[in-house]
Amino acid sequence: MATDLHEAIFMAKQERHKNLFLNYRNLNNFPVELLKDEGLQFLERLYMKRNSLTTLPDNLAQKLPNLIELYLHSNNIVIIPEAIGNLARLQSLDLSNNALQFLCPEIGRLRSLRHLRLSNNHLKSLPPEIGDLQDLETLDVSMNQLMSLPERLHRCASLQNLTADHNLLTHVPRQLCWLHRLNQLSMAANRLTFLPLDLGRSRELQFVFVDNNADLKGLPSYLYNKVIGCSGCGVSPQGLRGELGEGLGDALSQALVGLPAEVRVVGSEAENVVPLEELALRALHRIYHHGTTDLSLPPPISLPRSLLQLLHFPLGHCHRCSQTMFTTIYPKLFPLRDTALAGVHRRTTVSFVAYCCSSRCLRTFDLQG
Repeated sequence: MATDLHEAIFMAKQERHKNLFLNYRNLNNFPVELLKDEGLQFLERLYMKRNSLTTLPDNLAQKLPNLIELYLHSNNIVIIPEAIGNLARLQSLDLSNNALQFLCPEIGRLRSLRHLRLSNNHLKSLPPEIGDLQDLETLDVSMNQLMSLPERLHRCASLQNLTADHNLLTHVPRQLCWLHRLNQLSMAANRLTFLPLDLGRSRELQFVFVDNNADLKGLPSYLYNKVIGCSGCGVSPQGLRGELGEGLGDALSQALVGLPAEVRVVGSEAENVVPLEELALRALHRIYHHGTTDLSLPPPISLPRSLLQLLHFPLGHCHRCSQTMFTTIYPKLFPLRDTALAGVHRRTTVSFVAYCCSSRCLRTFDLQG
């Protein structure tokens, strides 16, 4: 194996190769042959996947100054040196499936970087300097231990694809709404409780993945026709399959304790009669949001904090009539074969949650509409 490695590097130097493949070589250390003398000044792409590297040399940029792509997927890298920031021409860096616990701030000096993949590491935070990557198009930080994303991420004006699945995120920075080129946002399997109300306002954002966020209260109205997979959002599937009134939010359930069932629900879904608590919350919503424009004045009605929060973050708006919705949502399963979303993430169907105010709206809701 050592002889094969030596020959591969020797040939690359002799023939001035631009690409060098050193995958599956059982390397524990970075090959010194790559760093001898002048190094490989002409090398543009270095593939070192599936080895056992634990770190990178400090003089990597000095010996391989023209690297455009560096692939280090599936190693044991714990830390990358600050000198990584000297790879001025680097456009693609893959550090997925390693043991990174810390990402140095110097990563922000890679001003030519377009694709950064950090999935399946042990990162608990990202440096704010990541927001200095003006040309970054793809950022994958899935399967880490992130509790938040840096607010300065919105400075990555070229960002098109952000993947942060399987982390510990409880919120999405509102600044991400300013990423006007963002096309796909994937934040499945986190701990999200709400999404910024103007998320999805940009026409460029087409696909949003928020599966398995069990505490997510609802979706902003801008995200209709953009959300793929909502199996963990809002009311649980068990609650939706039950009778009307089951699966209501805890805040509403507590507020309505003591009222007889015939008062709480004045009609059935088949009769298209809106539940009383829904009507009451809609009325309060109109009072709070349209009654006064002076935000310095006290609210017109004193409410418990739980209900006040629900008024500020409704479950959504009916796709058909745009009515604000608070208590009832209807999921609908769509086949993807005949839609523009066919083939996305290799799925054949999606559970798209449509917030509708009546069964009529549910029946007429169309994913392609």
